[in-house]
Amino acid sequence: MQRYLIIIEPTATGFSAWSPDLPGCIATGASTAAVEANMREAIAFHLDGLRADGHPVPPPHSIGTYVEVAA
Repeated sequence: MQRYLIIIEPTATGFSAWSPDLPGCIATGASTAAVEANMREAIAFHLDGLRADGHPVPPPHSIGTYVEVAA
């Protein structure tokens, strides 16, 4: 089991998500829960496609965190 970082961003119609570890792998959803579920499926599909094409599966390497700054 691997854990890939996903970035979720609001859009005009809901949310979109992408993973810095998997270029081109994106998903959308009406809520954060929906986009997270859709991204889980998109990542599985993406990794299956890489394997089917004989490409290596990239290991997760991105780290996310928040920093506080005076606004």
